[in-house]
Amino acid sequence: MKRSHQLSLAVALALGLAACGQKEEPKKAASAPAAPAGPTITIAHAGPLTGSIAHLGKDDENGVALAVEHANAKKIMIDGKPVTFRMMSEDDQADPKVGTTVAQKLVDAKVAAVVGHLNSGVTIPASEIYGKAGIPVISGSATNPALTERGIKTVFRTVGRDDQQGPAIAAYIANELKAKKVAIVDDKTAYGEGIANEVEKTLKAAKVQVVGRERTTDKETDFKAILTKIKSRNPDVVFHGGMDATGGPMLKQARELGIKAAFAFGDGACTDEMGKLAGTAAEGMVCSQAGLPKEAANKEFVDAYNKKFGDIKQYAPYFYDGTMAVIEAMKKANSTDPAKFAPEMFNVSFAGATGKVEFDAKGDRKDAEMTIFKVEGGKIKPIAIVKGGVSTPFKMDGAAAPAAPAAPAAPAAPAKPAPMKDEKKK
Repeated sequence: MKRSHQLSLAVALALGLAACGQKEEPKKAASAPAAPAGPTITIAHAGPLTGSIAHLGKDDENGVALAVEHANAKKIMIDGKPVTFRMMSEDDQADPKVGTTVAQKLVDAKVAAVVGHLNSGVTIPASEIYGKAGIPVISGSATNPALTERGIKTVFRTVGRDDQQGPAIAAYIANELKAKKVAIVDDKTAYGEGIANEVEKTLKAAKVQVVGRERTTDKETDFKAILTKIKSRNPDVVFHGGMDATGGPMLKQARELGIKAAFAFGDGACTDEMGKLAGTAAEGMVCSQAGLPKEAANKEFVDAYNKKFGDIKQYAPYFYDGTMAVIEAMKKANSTDPAKFAPEMFNVSFAGATGKVEFDAKGDRKDAEMTIFKVEGGKIKPIAIVKGGVSTPFKMDGAAAPAAPAAPAAPAAPAKPAPMKDEKKK
């Protein structure tokens, strides 16, 4: 019994020591609740992605894509939830009929907003469809005044109007080129006819003789018949309201016919493409754009765009700012519902790639500048800025460079927005 009792004590002692040597497992901390999943919001781009001015449409699309990428890098919160933006892009072929079909497709897709179209002649009918659906549309290139004169409260633009641009280039023709006689050609589109009308009206008011008004189309390739008529009238300047796809060949054919007159164009043909299409005939031509030149866009935008897409063609910075204006309106409304954020478009004010972006009661950009360019060495180069009817020489080192948009904070390799496709300007 004694031995048994001693054995029991030894076992008990050993068990106690073993128990003392065990460590208590720490309790796991309660896992934090998962962040609420945020919505994915579709912002559409629409413009000509095929055809003779696809280079301009692609440039605009790139501007939207870059804005979407930058916005996503900022991890924007709306209504307490993280929002992801995506781009849906459609080809309107610069055709009003195709444009309205595209507009209905985007409405049916329930996009939050549309940044487009490029051409006024496409944007105007398409905007009727967006307006009925309550979806904001903002163009970075459509300049016909009629776009914002119909009382539709969901239509905006980040560029100036042709009743600002037309007088600017007309004044340059009269005052700087010293023209006494001018011939005018338009391509029968809403843009081409509209800007030609504004130029003609301003020239006549300045007592400059308009010696002829000829008409062609945006699909024409042979201009020798109307150029022969123009040659017989011996103008000092020929103004063409149309796109670079027609303006380039027209200018080249004019020189082949021995026409010595200076040539002037609106923004549809104010691109470096003119040097390619017209060759040396483009040298010395002048043209206008309904905004500041790309050379004046802020450096952060230019560097980001050039790194991702190459050289800016024309209005990419204005489509970038159009996209950012939509997102700013969403933030002000704290909603991605078009019915709630569309009214806030009139209240946005921010430093964009093209300067301060604000809209007036019609949806036009406030204090829009015009730029006059001249082709030198095959490239368009800005020579003057016109604002409020006052022209000042353009100097890059002295230009009032627009403030940079807020840079995204340490973006973690943002995913490239993939355009969704079914896959002419103004």
